[in-house]
Amino acid sequence: MHLLVTGGCGFIGSNFIQHMLAAHQDAVIVNLDKLTYAGNRRNLAEVESLFLGRRYHFVHGDICDQTLVPELLGRFPFDAVLNFAAESHVDRSISDPFPFVTTNVLGTQNLLEAARQAEIPRFVHISTDEVYGSLGPTGQFTEDTPLAPNSPYSASKASSDLLARAYFHTYAMPVIVTRCSNNYGPYQFPEKLVPLVYLKASRNEAIPVYGDGQNVRDWIHVMDHCRGVEAALLKGTPGAVYNFGGDAERTNLEVVRTILKLSGKSEDLISFVADRPGHDRRYAMAYARSTADLGWTPRQSFEDGMASTLAWYTSNGAWLDEVQSGAYRQFMDKWYRTRQA
Repeated sequence: MHLLVTGGCGFIGSNFIQHMLAAHQDAVIVNLDKLTYAGNRRNLAEVESLFLGRRYHFVHGDICDQTLVPELLGRFPFDAVLNFAAESHVDRSISDPFPFVTTNVLGTQNLLEAARQAEIPRFVHISTDEVYGSLGPTGQFTEDTPLAPNSPYSASKASSDLLARAYFHTYAMPVIVTRCSNNYGPYQFPEKLVPLVYLKASRNEAIPVYGDGQNVRDWIHVMDHCRGVEAALLKGTPGAVYNFGGDAERTNLEVVRTILKLSGKSEDLISFVADRPGHDRRYAMAYARSTADLGWTPRQSFEDGMASTLAWYTSNGAWLDEVQSGAYRQFMDKWYRTRQA
């Protein structure tokens, strides 16, 4: 089983590569990654030490490259392309939407076209629940919920989902789209809520919470998500969309309080700041189709998953220090100063 994984040095992609190499002895993976600020080869240091040049190959490159991508797809007998590559941070998309449209829309189109020309047997496009927009106090997103993105990030992902749909319907290309709720777990870049709160708590720094903190997200451990993508790859129906959720709806404030409690820190560190523009109020994912078609359900409880995640960050301080660059800290500090209530 030869797989091209794009964005494999990022948070979810690196966990997926580790999972697939461990679970499938016949898996050979080529990882195409641009190595932006959120991509780190250290995420796959153990994989490289065990498999580099044999079952694992790394290619430094951009999914927008119209020369590299077709050449790469002709180099190996790929059975599938799995597109994890994306600009993914909502705050950054509000500050500068251009890279999100470039990578998430044009990059996905370039991959789709190159895979079509190479007649790749399967293409799995990894997306997000944010393409559905915002829910009221009840109900869940299903795969048939109309797309209603509210941020430049989610709009770019919705656009790429529609391109994937178009390639299936226009060219009969075997494309599958997966959409997942909020991930957490090892190797998550510290701009996202869980590692950001952990880092600030460990330094006894103020922890910014947008608005009233009552925005609700459905949380899923990254390995449950990886199992879902694996199931879609192996069992999914071309043209289908599959949702993955964690059965763990929590307000942002509840998540922050959980991390503070597990870290032995005071809630006095919480600092409410002005809400971000277009902040969706609630997400919740129904995944009955994934259970029926793929045999998938989440396994990790929120409480156990959060405890193990924080334990991982505690044991990997050097990794955190390395990925949290000065430029990143300057960006986030500037952003939160502008949002102070």
